[in-house]
Amino acid sequence: MWRRSRRIGGGGSRPSRRVGGGGSRAILRPMKGYYDTRAPEYDEWYLGVGRFAERDRPGWDLELDVLVRAVAALAAARTLDVACGTAFLTRHLRGEIAAIDASPQMLAIARPRLPSATLVQGDALHLPFDDGEFDRVFTGHFYGHLIEREREAFLAEAGRVANELVVVDSAVRPDHEREEWQERILNDGSRFQVYKRYFEADGLAAELGGGAVLHAGDWFVMVSARVQAARASRRRAGPGGARVHAARGS
Repeated sequence: MWRRSRRIGGGGSRPSRRVGGGGSRAILRPMKGYYDTRAPEYDEWYLGVGRFAERDRPGWDLELDVLVRAVAALAAARTLDVACGTAFLTRHLRGEIAAIDASPQMLAIARPRLPSATLVQGDALHLPFDDGEFDRVFTGHFYGHLIEREREAFLAEAGRVANELVVVDSAVRPDHEREEWQERILNDGSRFQVYKRYFEADGLAAELGGGAVLHAGDWFVMVSARVQAARASRRRAGPGGARVHAARGS
């Protein structure tokens, strides 16, 4: 039986309140439940439809096309996509592909998009793969949801199974704190609290131990790093707690 990861978020919905990591996590629904519930609507965030149709995101579509091309331009390799979600980005990877996610609902959407890939329901922080089984670990909009001890566990596991780590995540935005607890409201009205970080590409590269910036835009960043260096770095997100912010996103 595959072990399932627990992606942690926390906090409330008041944008002015600062929240420390420990106490807020106790009130959260499991993140697997959040992504199971969100799976049928997840791609609306990428496509700008549904609840995202009225959001003002200048340049989003053009930059998303650039990001997809950057993912497709990665050299073909034995690649593991960690927290693959609906495979919106995974399907553009070249080479021998495996993908893992804790959510069976996400994997159900990913499966027809990845007919030749190996899909696994499992724990992103305890990867059920052999040492050195892959050339590359890829992850999109997952790293920024990890609290510090989870980042350490993830980087250790990525370095165990592969030599290269490619991280895609959200760029720093003027309407968000760099680190915050967000309230996410889904189409059915359900509410979840999610921990979220936003990155400058150079800063993310430095955090991963000195990687190469593959994309630096207004909405997305993409960085490649040697994972042994990433494991050695393990920097903190910053002092204090994160602000709570009502938001919808990745």
